Amino acid sequence: MDLFGPPEREPAPKPASDQVVRLEVLVTVKAAPNPSEKYGETVCVAGVSTDLRRPGWVRLYPINFRELSSDENFRKYDVISVDATPARQDQRRESWRPRMTSMVRLRHLEPWKHRRAWLDQYVEDSMCRLNQDARIDANAKSLSLVRPREVGGLTIKPHPGWTPDEQRRIDAYVSQLDLFSGQDRTPLAAPRFKAAYRYRCHDQMCNGHQQGLIDWEFVALQRRLRHLTDGEIRRQLEDKFVRLMCDPSRDVAFYVGNQAKRAHVFSVLGVYYPKG
Repeated sequence: MDLFGPPEREPAPKPASDQVVRLEVLVTVKAAPNPSEKYGETVCVAGVSTDLRRPGWVRLYPINFRELSSDENFRKYDVISVDATPARQDQRRESWRPRMTSMVRLRHLEPWKHRRAWLDQYVEDSMCRLNQDARIDANAKSLSLVRPREVGGLTIKPHPGWTPDEQRRIDAYVSQLDLFSGQDRTPLAAPRFKAAYRYRCHDQMCNGHQQGLIDWEFVALQRRLRHLTDGEIRRQLEDKFVRLMCDPSRDVAFYVGNQAKRAHVFSVLGVYYPKG
């Protein structure tokens, strides 16, 4: 069931003014946290609008998950309402700056059939076309849900650690005194592993895609399993992100998003895997 028909191929332009807009969003993506000098860690959240007057993809950034109270925190497939303004330093049309003090969690969508009513209409077959469009126009669609023709697997490698610039941000954050608690700030630790999906889309000329996986769940699972050996963690990551999520019995699609500064570079932000 389509709630508001097939979405437009191109995202709607941002409003011309910086007036605050109240957005209602079905959260589908929580990207892995990145070091931030101001917040310690920032997270990018994305999803689709549940406002029938304004359908389409929405990106919310920056979000400081570290300082959200437990009753304000939210998870994938929650519907949230939040005040936001257009992100002017980000050319991507879907990008908004949220005012997190205004955020309200409205409801959680469960099970898959309720999610599919909103999301199946957003599924596309060609990652190749998304790449091509982004190379031609930096303002082209920057978020999508792509159905692979075949999944070749997940390449898991040791994480190299933070870059010098990322480490500088962490050091600057930790060095600041927390005026409210009087305690030192805890630095964001790099995950033990990074990963990339290998897959082919349905484009007839597709030679295959290899895209980094930057899903919050991939990092969070590693943290929960930190007491295990590298080999045991690898097996559990593969169990979840390949054997469970990409099982042939599921209608698999990848949430993908590009980089603001390199519009043609897309990553896998998460996996959509309802039962077929």
